Amino acid sequence: MSKVYFIRNSESDYEKLGKEALKLLKKVVSENEHKFEKEVPIKVHFGEKGNKTFIPAKCYDEIIDYLKENQVSPVYIETNVLYRGSRTTTDLHIKTAKEHGFTQIPIVIADGEIGTEYDEIEINKEFISKCKIGKGYGKYKQFIVMSHFKGHVEAGFGGALKQLAMGFAARSGKLEQHSGISPIVNAEKCISCGICVEKCNFNAIEIPDAAVIDSSKCIGCAGCIAVCPKGAIRNTWGGSNFLEKLSEYAYGASKDKDIIFITFVHNITEDCDCSGRHMKPIADNIGILAGKDPVALDTACLDLVQQNSGQKLFEKGRVSLRHAEKIGLGSMKYELIQID
Repeated sequence: MSKVYFIRNSESDYEKLGKEALKLLKKVVSENEHKFEKEVPIKVHFGEKGNKTFIPAKCYDEIIDYLKENQVSPVYIETNVLYRGSRTTTDLHIKTAKEHGFTQIPIVIADGEIGTEYDEIEINKEFISKCKIGKGYGKYKQFIVMSHFKGHVEAGFGGALKQLAMGFAARSGKLEQHSGISPIVNAEKCISCGICVEKCNFNAIEIPDAAVIDSSKCIGCAGCIAVCPKGAIRNTWGGSNFLEKLSEYAYGASKDKDIIFITFVHNITEDCDCSGRHMKPIADNIGILAGKDPVALDTACLDLVQQNSGQKLFEKGRVSLRHAEKIGLGSMKYELIQID
């Protein structure tokens, strides 16, 4: 049974939330006799342009100051997104992050300019044999993964597991989780400019009239999605076993890594922070949770949201939790320890 630490807080005082996040971090550090490396990345979500309910940058100030006071150099770390948006390329991603206030420390986009740089992490699980994890993650042994617990159309909810699975995966890893197949081309939108051909390192694209992707050569890196100026190339989002693949990628992302997880159960919306629109919360703020086991942490968050709302919100996500427990990522059994 894993320990999950909890501070109840229903207020929208982000400075106070930051102080409580630090309190939880110190608790986990103390209980686990944790020793920080000289460099520790903080995994966050910067929020898509237009989104208003992502966890604000000021919630991380206290932890950043604490790390610096203890001679630890923190950076923010992320990977580029699979879809076309304000975080599709590194330049756009960093621009969006800074516009959203994430200027306290350097930003590392771990999978390169268009999301094609990765290391393969061998896991040999039921659906995934090797995870494509952003190359920049490989140089670090420790992470602080800070998540926002909220809904997600396909995953049921987004929390610690999704921060690992999608947040650590390079664009090709995201594609593998969602579909496991090559992108497709909308011939009517294609202008035959040849940029995708030029950027493809695997000679998988030809342009007889419109772009055509050879699935026998395509490795699913999805770089063509990022560079197409007309948005003519896209993922189908039609894959099977997404919930299980997500758990297996979370396993691969955390393999041989030392991670502390902190999750804000605030601004609980029906969809995730990748949605570039303003959404109204669908449940009351609950507080902040932390621990070393992402499965226990997500289970505790889900249970609290359902208990507090009186509804079976985000229940779909239990499929991922059960599979994560099955493959040895963590335990759904937890001891919830509330601290003042």
